[in-house]
Amino acid sequence: MTAFLDRRAFLVSASAVPLLALPSCNTLGDLGGGFGLADAIRRLLTLSSQRAFARLLAPDGFFQDELARISLPQQLGGSGATSILSALLRTGPVRDRLLRQVNRAAEDAADAAAPVVYDSIRSLSLADAVSIVRGGPRAATSILRDAVGGAVVSRLLPDVGSALRLFDSAIVNEALRAATGINFAGLADDVSRKTGDAIFRAIGREEAAIRANPRETGDPLLIGVFGVLG
Repeated sequence: MTAFLDRRAFLVSASAVPLLALPSCNTLGDLGGGFGLADAIRRLLTLSSQRAFARLLAPDGFFQDELARISLPQQLGGSGATSILSALLRTGPVRDRLLRQVNRAAEDAADAAAPVVYDSIRSLSLADAVSIVRGGPRAATSILRDAVGGAVVSRLLPDVGSALRLFDSAIVNEALRAATGINFAGLADDVSRKTGDAIFRAIGREEAAIRANPRETGDPLLIGVFGVLG
């Protein structure tokens, strides 16, 4: 448990991903120090990701966050129960327990996806950095998601599956399938996809906040670029 918590703290700390000065063909006037717009975007995404993961990896981070909370599959949360078992699965107390379980699964799995996100930021192709800087409040996150969204979901799936192992028994699996039309594999896939969506929504929220007030970061590069062009 201690090792797991230490790893989680490392992933969300500012020192987890150095903000490197990388050569860029999209330079901006007198930024100096070899920095350019592509470097500013990578800094923006790194800081946005660090802040997003810090919030999501806090205890009940997904469940307490309306933007990131993982919903149950429709079959587990809908109406029109057709059997005693399906009716039980849809009762308030049971549904609340299931909802908390899938959100804890998302929380447990999210730290495994963080390195995928950070590594992708460092190698992200930013051919038109100017349009990203001048784009909408979540323009950089959109580019990141297009580049790495599938890899994030793939990395989440094994850890989500492990966290949901409580449901993975022949009896429970068959009961879920008979009552709702889904099985354990379907539940794990659903939670993984929703967790990936939630991670990028959280990153986008942080990006928008930084763009709206770059001075709050105390980062001269972000202030210089997004304070002028954002």
